[in-house]
Amino acid sequence: MAIKLRLARGGSKKRPFYRIVAADSRMPRDGRFVEKLGTYNPLLPKDSEERVKMDMERVQYWLGQGAQVTDRVARMLEAAGVREKEERNNPKKGTPGKKATERAEEKAAKAAEAADAE
Repeated sequence: MAIKLRLARGGSKKRPFYRIVAADSRMPRDGRFVEKLGTYNPLLPKDSEERVKMDMERVQYWLGQGAQVTDRVARMLEAAGVREKEERNNPKKGTPGKKATERAEEKAAKAAEAADAE
């Protein structure tokens, strides 16, 4: 059984509230879980202590059992100091799209023509 530490969504429409759970990876996101480990309320300010609450003893237990962690929960654990910060790399995210590069080329061509005219 592959256990994952992940978020299970609750709350009403446009008012998200998440439980941090240990669940079998084959179960649906909001479906059956093994144990509730904490809560996450994204509507609260980032500096609020109530935003993320976790039972660190149980989190450590599940990590010791070989549980995998999703990206969002991993970031929460890094902020809490449980995990060491992992280097993330998404080189394509920062590159401009096709239309933006076309606009930049047109702008550069116009600037070159203006410089030649003077």
